[in-house]
Amino acid sequence: MTGSPPPVPESKQAVSSEQVASPMVSLYAAQKKIYPRSIQGQFTNWRWIFVWLTQIIFYGLPWLEWGQRQAVLFDLEARRFYIFGLVLYPQDFIYLTGILVICALALFLFTAIAGRLWCGYACPQTVYSEIFLWIEYKVEGDRSARLRLDGAGIDSAKIGKKSLKQFIWIAFSIWTGFTFVAYFTPARELIGSFIQVQMSAWELFWVFFYGFMTYGNAGYMREQICKYMCPYARFQSAMYDKDTLVVAYDAVRGEPRGPRSKSVDFKAKGLGSCIDCALCVQVCPTGIDIRKGLQYECIGCGACVDACDTVMDKVGYPRGLVRYATQSSMETASGSAITGAWHQVRASLMRPRILVYSGLLAVVTLAMFVSIALRSPFKVDVVRDRATLSRIVEGGKLENVYRLQIMNATEQIQHYKIQAHGLNGLTIEDNQPIAIESAQSRWVPLRVRVPYGVAQPGSVPIVFEIQSVAAGQVIASVSEKSVFLVPR
Repeated sequence: MTGSPPPVPESKQAVSSEQVASPMVSLYAAQKKIYPRSIQGQFTNWRWIFVWLTQIIFYGLPWLEWGQRQAVLFDLEARRFYIFGLVLYPQDFIYLTGILVICALALFLFTAIAGRLWCGYACPQTVYSEIFLWIEYKVEGDRSARLRLDGAGIDSAKIGKKSLKQFIWIAFSIWTGFTFVAYFTPARELIGSFIQVQMSAWELFWVFFYGFMTYGNAGYMREQICKYMCPYARFQSAMYDKDTLVVAYDAVRGEPRGPRSKSVDFKAKGLGSCIDCALCVQVCPTGIDIRKGLQYECIGCGACVDACDTVMDKVGYPRGLVRYATQSSMETASGSAITGAWHQVRASLMRPRILVYSGLLAVVTLAMFVSIALRSPFKVDVVRDRATLSRIVEGGKLENVYRLQIMNATEQIQHYKIQAHGLNGLTIEDNQPIAIESAQSRWVPLRVRVPYGVAQPGSVPIVFEIQSVAAGQVIASVSEKSVFLVPR
């Protein structure tokens, strides 16, 4: 027997219909384009100083000559790396590790002292975003003009400005990619290959790949790189403390905020120094409101400081409402100006973490320079000939065959003498001094012999000593261990 289903209460029917009709709420917000406003001030000037400094170094080094070669060149094909007068081989990879350790320690130290100075002033993402924003400003105008242009309909003026901006962006990006490749292929050769349309596939790939990344990151992704992709923004809080210099808003002085005329006594009306002009938000390259407190998106560029100081000057209020300050100085009401905050930082330089970072940085840097200064002017690798492990030759002697790779790490021709020690009667057949050209390597075959019966069967340790000689004097010496096989 089948029965009809029980009736559903009207209240439940109403709730169910409302649930069905309710729109779906997205957990993700669409990315809004940020239109940073241009501003002038001391920190903006410092930021542009670093822009010019870093770009002069980046674009200028490939064209700097050192003797008969490019001053800085990483020749991957020849496996040689030239840094001014220094010639490095893949065996010197340890120096790259040392450089990375120094950079990491310096980053930790500067962050503990003064926050994200690297991000705000010298990071490539910040530098190229500043350059692309400057191009955008010159072509399309300041913030309000760009907003009007993007909100207007399609016309010839809009197409012309957008096309010109894109052309300059793309040309600059390709030149940046070209400069990057010039660190691995001599710049003048690369120019010649480009003019003659003879660039290799790998050169073309890296020129356009690096150019595309510059174009995309600096032209469109900008603050999204800092917000979502850069790991430094995520772990910076672990290196901050109450004595770290950061961009801060003085809420005690600024609140309650509100607009007012210049002639009004804002204190009598119960207002703070902040006039709620929102210029600090408009100039921020990441679009945050510094008045809400320190946020991980803040890159410490100081643009909001310049904007606020400009407004304070116009309304006749003291500067420093938004400033670089430490949490300690804000809580103690000291550091009311930038000089006070710096004084607070100088007083806190004896913190244990600062001493640890400074000590480690000094030790690693000193060890790095000492190692480079004392490094041998040549390198040697010893390889046994596996085709002929050991054999008896004329005169009843045992012979082992080796191959020595001698790498000249100087830019002058060098002469080398090879000796072997470790067994009585050990000799090297046809042993003659070897000449190797500047910054070149050479494989040298060696036939090493000992009288039969001078050693027990097995592997006997021996040592090759290679000496760099000039005018009969030993300049440098390198010893490499190996073994002499005695058959049973």
